[in-house]
Amino acid sequence: MEQTRRTTGTADAVGPAARPVLPRVLLVEDDRSLAGMLEEILDSAGYVVEVARDGQAGLHLGLTRPYDVVVLDRGLPAIEGLDLLARWRGRGVTVPVLVLSALGLARDRVDGLDAGAEDYLTKPFDLDELLARIRALLRRHSDRADTLALPDGRLVVSTRAVVTAAGEAHLSDRECALLAALARRPRRVFSRAELVAEVFPDAEDEGVVDTYVHYLRRKLGRGTIRTVRGLGYQLGPVTP
Repeated sequence: MEQTRRTTGTADAVGPAARPVLPRVLLVEDDRSLAGMLEEILDSAGYVVEVARDGQAGLHLGLTRPYDVVVLDRGLPAIEGLDLLARWRGRGVTVPVLVLSALGLARDRVDGLDAGAEDYLTKPFDLDELLARIRALLRRHSDRADTLALPDGRLVVSTRAVVTAAGEAHLSDRECALLAALARRPRRVFSRAELVAEVFPDAEDEGVVDTYVHYLRRKLGRGTIRTVRGLGYQLGPVTP
């Protein structure tokens, strides 16, 4: 079993289950040349990359470390790619998977999707298309993720709890909805009108946004939400 690890970021910033700042990609690929090229390209595109060069290493990493997306080859040593994917899914691993394979017949693609992959791209492939597909998977995953990164911890949406090194804070339904909206798109600046439409559709005026931002800052600290003068609000910077 062989694996390599990039050290651009860490999942241990705010505790062992905290999500990192940069999206984490697990690349399971036994072709050293291709794996090295993809690792370099993904790293330069702003991802934290870990590489597993066989199915056994990929199984271990996928079961023990958090990732935002997996790029998975099929023809792997030790455990074949779709068998590996089935084992992940059987153990409750829900990370989105893009299968990258030289097997490109319609039956091959169907087999990959039926095994639990969210996307399937055949080799040879266009690098821009690969990066675009990864971005699309990340967007869809973020929209349904239950754990979201915050400046000083993480938000668990299902329990409305903010977990930090200092402990837990519990939010109301609307506080959680507002914070989740910001945390799902941390680079975006939301206008008050956009936040009213998404979080407070029954509100009579936009002042409700300012009120709940005040509530969140009082519970979590002012750095949790940034005011962008003349534009609106944005999640505060997340420290790796």
